[in-house]
Amino acid sequence: MKLGIFGASGATGRHLVEQAVAAGHEVTAIVRTADALSSGVPNLKRVVAGFDQPDALKQAVSGQDVIISVLGVRKGGPTTVCTDGATSILNAMKAANVRRFVALSAYGATETKDASLFIKFVRTVIADKMRDKDQMEAVIRRSGVDWTLVRPPALTNGRRTGEYRFGADLKVGALGRISRADVADFILRQAISGVFIGKALTVSM
Repeated sequence: MKLGIFGASGATGRHLVEQAVAAGHEVTAIVRTADALSSGVPNLKRVVAGFDQPDALKQAVSGQDVIISVLGVRKGGPTTVCTDGATSILNAMKAANVRRFVALSAYGATETKDASLFIKFVRTVIADKMRDKDQMEAVIRRSGVDWTLVRPPALTNGRRTGEYRFGADLKVGALGRISRADVADFILRQAISGVFIGKALTVSM
């Protein structure tokens, strides 16, 4: 399967790239700068395309079976990166006639914002990041593509286990955790299966 991955140089993105390549997929890491991702992963294609370069983005996503976004806000970076990225990616997908999109969001976004008192507290602490996720989800839902949203709670640097719970109505407590490696595993499974199109799935240990 041909997979185009945005956010490939991030903490979750690196796991996703390694797992996808190891599984035998044709992986294209679409990065904004040439030095964003080292070339240490074999059989990985890198394409440089900024969100302000629609023609380059269209070319990057063209021919891909699935586009995956694991974009996230970085310290000191813009707080609208997920929304801006999704908007540009979806425009490129439409121009290239690519329909399948899987995006990393967060537990506590949109209708899960009132899931618990703890989530309400978290949203006050990282308000800008959560607003970005809310707005990104809204953009994706309006897009008309075959989308799936993945919502993990707090992320850890633990190992990949392949053992986790998931569901559209899954409730997660204050101690909810999942490793980035397992989130990558789940995202890859959704990209391959295409079962949960039009669904926002919470995934947690």
